[in-house]
Amino acid sequence: MKPGSRRTAAGGTAATPILDWRHPRVLELLDEARDLDGRAFLIAAHRLVAARVRPVYAMNERRRISTTLRLGQGSCSQRLALLEGLARGHGIPTRVRGLLLDGRFWHSRFPRLRALIPRQVILAWPEFLLDDRWVPVSELYGDLSVLRAGGRFTNTAGETLFDAVARTAVDWDGATCSACDLSGHVRADLGLYDSRDKLFDEHGQTLCASVRVPADLIMSRRAA
Repeated sequence: MKPGSRRTAAGGTAATPILDWRHPRVLELLDEARDLDGRAFLIAAHRLVAARVRPVYAMNERRRISTTLRLGQGSCSQRLALLEGLARGHGIPTRVRGLLLDGRFWHSRFPRLRALIPRQVILAWPEFLLDDRWVPVSELYGDLSVLRAGGRFTNTAGETLFDAVARTAVDWDGATCSACDLSGHVRADLGLYDSRDKLFDEHGQTLCASVRVPADLIMSRRAA
């Protein structure tokens, strides 16, 4: 999928209801990498989140990052949100690109639960302003053309999208090679938003509350 018409979004460093980086718990984690700057800080922060927050399947996209840190577990999206919050707390502006993904993207991970997977899933994909250029989290560890040597992301076993960006090209636009091309899973590019809060304000969450709450209770016990 090639990017379509995408609104502009200035992003920012302000705390939001989701990205409540001023919470003491988040500030404590932020202090562990505060001596670093720019990309080096973001990589260190990514590794801190990977080490401190166990990957599970959870459905609440509006969960505060301080809650994710308190629980010590979170979905791929919730861990990405925590990375965003740490970036903002360090003075690095962030924004998100909204992607509407085909639910079949997760079929290989849940072969016995395919009937329960939503037909489409909203993904907030973070971008960070580094040296006056917006860098997607896909390129946090380097250029996609180099990262593709790490092999494709299969969405199976224990590796999540959050973890995969450190190893391989997570390519939503078909810009690299067929092995790493995930563009076929993208139903729509929803554009750019100043924050994930604004993305979910406009498009809502993937599941309505009456379904999301019981599903979250079950799936959050399942390790990714």
